[in-house]
Amino acid sequence: MLYPSKTKFRKAFKGRIKGITTTGANISFGSYGLKALEPARITDRQIEAARKTISRCMKRAGRIWIRIFPDVPVSKKPAEVRMGSGKGSPEYWVCRVNPGRVLFEIDGVPESIAIAAFENASAKLPIKTKLVKRIV
Repeated sequence: MLYPSKTKFRKAFKGRIKGITTTGANISFGSYGLKALEPARITDRQIEAARKTISRCMKRAGRIWIRIFPDVPVSKKPAEVRMGSGKGSPEYWVCRVNPGRVLFEIDGVPESIAIAAFENASAKLPIKTKLVKRIV
């Protein structure tokens, strides 16, 4: 799973995801990209599941770039614990994604394979996405 090796603070506020993305909206590395259309928190497990699916569809040909990284800790209190006694311990990591953010990029495969790979990967993600092509 993806997670940062070191953070400044152990726990984070939940926060809100507002507006459209300012960075990471264009394809930088590959020929095809998977772009988010909704705001959401994507977990490290969802990113890994989508990456494995893309890799399988491409039959390990070409190249994959993951353009997001889960750097926000989500804390959770154990089941059947009384109210109070502070915030729970960090359970998993998420990435806050704004609409318009490119999540994955691939290169070195035909367009038909790229479409199939991104369709299967979008089924693993909790948001609506679309395929985008690099404009040359």
